Amino acid sequence: MTRTVDPVLRVERVSKRFPGVQALREVTFELLPGEVHALVGENGAGKSTLIKVATGVHRADSGVVRYRGEEVSFGSPLDAQRAGVSTIYQEVNLIPLMSVARNLFLNREPRRFGLIDGRRMRREAAEILRDYGVDVDVTRPLGSLGLGAQQMVAIARAVQIDARVVVMDEPTSSLEQREVETLFGVIERLTGAGIAVVYVSHRLDELYRICDRVTVLRDGAVVRTSAMSELDRLALISLMLGRDIAQVRREGTTAFGAEDRPIHEGDETPVLRVRGLTARHRVHDVSFDVRRSEVVGLGGLLGAGRSETAKAIVGALHTESGEVAVDGVPLRRNSTPSAIRAGAVLLPEDRKSEGIIPNLSVRENIVLAALPRISRAGLVDRAKQDKIVEYFIERLRIRVSSPDQRVSELSGGNQQKVMLARWLCLDPKILLLDEPTRGIDVGAKAEVQGVIDELAAEGLAVVLISSELEELIEGADRIVVLKDGGQIGELTGPEVTESALMSALAATPEEGSG
Repeated sequence: MTRTVDPVLRVERVSKRFPGVQALREVTFELLPGEVHALVGENGAGKSTLIKVATGVHRADSGVVRYRGEEVSFGSPLDAQRAGVSTIYQEVNLIPLMSVARNLFLNREPRRFGLIDGRRMRREAAEILRDYGVDVDVTRPLGSLGLGAQQMVAIARAVQIDARVVVMDEPTSSLEQREVETLFGVIERLTGAGIAVVYVSHRLDELYRICDRVTVLRDGAVVRTSAMSELDRLALISLMLGRDIAQVRREGTTAFGAEDRPIHEGDETPVLRVRGLTARHRVHDVSFDVRRSEVVGLGGLLGAGRSETAKAIVGALHTESGEVAVDGVPLRRNSTPSAIRAGAVLLPEDRKSEGIIPNLSVRENIVLAALPRISRAGLVDRAKQDKIVEYFIERLRIRVSSPDQRVSELSGGNQQKVMLARWLCLDPKILLLDEPTRGIDVGAKAEVQGVIDELAAEGLAVVLISSELEELIEGADRIVVLKDGGQIGELTGPEVTESALMSALAATPEEGSG
């Protein structure tokens, strides 16, 4: 993009420090009207902090923020929003118990005679959401919708607030492909109207498809800003990781993609045996085995029943029938404690609401599940606790200022590693991973995938769920294919290819069962 206009938003030499961490180092970033500007970097590179300084969540220690040519200091995200800078976060930050319509018009409800005009609000909400491909009853609580639909409501709300700048933080992480295409259409309309978009995503395909320019952050500093067309993928990844291109080529862009990746053949005795697992309206007659040192993928589109199957296995989703056994011993149905005691643990998809405990420290989050094992007469053995925490911080390469740092202050990738450490403390036999790299960047993704690969090589049985076909194909030895809650096939050996998986998902029920 040729620069012919002044920036609508400019951050000049901004620095920000948190206890033990220099989050931003004299960062300069500018956004032009009508452009889509990618903001990329590893987790912990400073992307979120930069966005929060620009939108009034944090105050910079030094430097200035200019909006439409004027120096500004937004006191809160609401102040920024009123000025025309709207942010869509990866985790939907609306009110789940409130209706879809109220969430869409929150703090700007249409009124008549001083009272909220509910009929008009519902009518306009339905019309707006239809433009985004969301056809739902707008009187329903927002929390009753799927994550993808909730994200589209959040996007629609942000765009409707007469914005001049829209910041999108991992906006497609919960969307199906159809919804992604709708979002890209929305972005085209926005930029066509002169609205600028900051686009944060770890999905390189998306960046190269819709972004005009890119700014790369590493360790809180800008390492490059350029047109997307000036950087090929390996060059971009090498900038993010701080490694030269030759090294990236040798090691691959994902741990599972490396040529020297160990092949998990496994032995003949299943660690996990699932037979006829059924949960009403959600999982239908699913059966498969997982052996030691084997990674079995659960493949399918959003809504296929992947997460539900994993939750049903560990007793977190009520089942009507079926049997789950670990090392040949049947688990008590619908009992998560029984599954954990047997060695079956689940790393859930939503780390924010189902995983980390944000107000506790890294230390406390790691040892939470292991407390009964390191306690005597109700007292925790601090020496054992310290030994466990130090081991897993080093083993999983968790980046922290100290074990007592609050886990909410960590990047998403490091939070994911803390959750993984919590369950590895229990020395599990079967590890179920639901979207373990969702919302984390290329570098952190490679680290998490590398850890998974190491664990499998050491004998752990792994069930892997991922929405990214490349990750699933490269990471799994076998793939159990799900559709509408039911099992429609299984890919193994040379059948584990993207084309084979796509063909299985596109098959009719009759073809899938053949």
